Amino acid sequence: MVLLRQALRTRWKIFKDNMEVRFGFRHYLTPPRRYDNINIGDNRKIAAEFFGYFKVFGNLQPDHKVLEVGSGFGRMAVPLTDYLNQRGSYDGLEIMNDAFNWCNSNFTPRFPNFKFHKVDVYNKRYNPTGKQKASDYEFPFKQEAFDFIWVTSVFTHMFWEEIERYLFEIYRVLKPGGTCCITWYIMDPISLSLTAKDKGTYNFKHYREGYWVESKEDLLYQIAFAKENVEKLYQRIGFKELEIKKGKWSGYSNGLSFQDVVIANR
Repeated sequence: MVLLRQALRTRWKIFKDNMEVRFGFRHYLTPPRRYDNINIGDNRKIAAEFFGYFKVFGNLQPDHKVLEVGSGFGRMAVPLTDYLNQRGSYDGLEIMNDAFNWCNSNFTPRFPNFKFHKVDVYNKRYNPTGKQKASDYEFPFKQEAFDFIWVTSVFTHMFWEEIERYLFEIYRVLKPGGTCCITWYIMDPISLSLTAKDKGTYNFKHYREGYWVESKEDLLYQIAFAKENVEKLYQRIGFKELEIKKGKWSGYSNGLSFQDVVIANR
C-alpha cells in the first residue's frame, strides 16, 4: 500500500509538471516537481541572482567557455541559454543520476553547446554508490579549457581533502586570467561570534578536527571551514586576487548572498 501511494504521488507530480509547462505556468527548464526534495528555494530568483554575480564579478561574456561543478538540475544554466552565443559553451559536472539524466535530456537537445557529464564519485548524501573517491577525481577536460567556472552549494557538502582536489582541478582547467566563483561556509571572527549567539540559519555548533558541522549524525549536511585555511589553500594552489564576499547564513545582515562567495582569478 505504501509503495502504491508513493507511485500515485509521483504520477500526480509528473502530471502537474507537464500541465504547468504546457499552459505556461512554469518555465520548461525549471526542474520537475517530483524532484522538489532536492530543489530548495525559488529557482528562477536564485538563478537570476547568481547570473548577475557571474557578469559583475566574473566578467562573464557571451562567447566564454564556462564550467559548472555541481550542475544539479540546471538551475544556474537556465539564464545562460539566452546569453551564451554560438562561440560560447557550457559544461556541467554532476554526481546525481536523476539530475544528470534530466539535464542531458532537456538542455542538450535544445542547446547543443550545453553538455552535461556524469561524475561517478562517492558522496554519502548525493551519490552513495559512487565508485571513485572525490579526492582522486580528475575533471574530464584539457588544461586551460574554460574562461569562467562556478561552484554553488558543493564545497558546503564535501570534506577538506576532496575540496583540495576539486580546487586544484578547477585551477588546472581554468585559463590564465580566468575567474572562478565558489560558495562556502567560512568561519571568521564575525561568523564565530554570531553563530555562538544562535543568530544564524546554521550555527555549526559541532567542531571536529579542522572544520565545523551542523549535524553530528550527518556530517555532510552542512560543513564550514576556517577563513585562514581557505585563503591558504587558494594561495597554495596558485590563485590570485582572492576576494571573499560574506553571506547571510551566520546572521550577518550585510551579506551578499546566503552562502559566502569566494571569487578568485588564475
